[in-house]
Amino acid sequence: MKKNIAFFVFSLEAGGIERYLLRFLTHYQAEINATVYCKSGKIGVLKNNFLDIGVKIKTFKIGYISGLESITKEIKENNFETVVDFSNNFAAIPLLAAKMAGVNNRIVWYRNADVKFKKTPLKNFYNLVVNRITRNVATNILSNSKAALELFYKAYDWQSDSRFDIIYNGIDSKKFLSTKNNLREELDIPINAFVVGHIGRYNEQKNHKTAIEVAIQLSKYYDDIYFIFVGREVDTALSEKVKNARLESKILLFGNRSDIPEILNTLDCFYFPSTLEGNPNALIEAMIAGLPFIASDIEPIKEAVPEELHSYLVPPLDITSAVKSILKIKNNKEFKTKMTCVDWALNKFNAEKQFGKFFKKL
Repeated sequence: MKKNIAFFVFSLEAGGIERYLLRFLTHYQAEINATVYCKSGKIGVLKNNFLDIGVKIKTFKIGYISGLESITKEIKENNFETVVDFSNNFAAIPLLAAKMAGVNNRIVWYRNADVKFKKTPLKNFYNLVVNRITRNVATNILSNSKAALELFYKAYDWQSDSRFDIIYNGIDSKKFLSTKNNLREELDIPINAFVVGHIGRYNEQKNHKTAIEVAIQLSKYYDDIYFIFVGREVDTALSEKVKNARLESKILLFGNRSDIPEILNTLDCFYFPSTLEGNPNALIEAMIAGLPFIASDIEPIKEAVPEELHSYLVPPLDITSAVKSILKIKNNKEFKTKMTCVDWALNKFNAEKQFGKFFKKL
């Protein structure tokens, strides 16, 4: 019999949480009867992807303090055996509702190593309150990075609490290893060009502000260097900057795309200067695809790459260091090989292993 499980997310836009949940539910669609609740009241661009694997989708707007009674009723009526919320401390209301509805298995996921809201005294106080509620009502407290738990539970001895566990992202490697096609001809990129890429939705934590400056510097002064940026709203947010630099033919901008393996096969180097992450899917996929990379030296990224490469990570806002490192990958075959770690990534982020750990929690 399938497990009857409710999953709470903010929406189904194309972000890391949503793509992780889609991969996980695709992997276990024969074993899980899943209902996904979008807490923002909106769904998002991945709606059909979830519907295609038999997931039920509901919008259920939950505010900072509202929604407890109605969501308790909803959970009880659907007889869920497990409730999972991917909203860090803001899982408090759904998990409290689940407890009130008699659900014995209540899981919170922490998937970012910092808060996303603008910090004010009132919001900080609220965050402390919901952190305490979440800790008290959750039966499992999961994260995809040690850095996240150390941030959210720095005043609590979480390592001595058996409810806490770190489960890294699982990646189904087959589509990245089996796809050999690239898009150079389609995108009018010379076959011998050196192509650098970034994949991630446009927001502050992905640090497109630094990434585009690096792209402009390298594309302007090196005829054979091209850049590709892919992600929700990236094409609209960065187009004016690229147009003003007169580099439209060398810095290519795209919104969401479904052909990420082909995009990765088009690249020679992956650049990932995030200022905030959980366990970065895009970087992991790039490593599995065999790309050398330059990434920021924040703690969650250090967890996601081999320890012997930590010294080559760069400060996220350091344009000069990023430019030098990308050029070093371009010009130094030994360094390019050093920054490539396919086998390590395949083992670390194996889908059967990492998804299996999560499935056992359900």
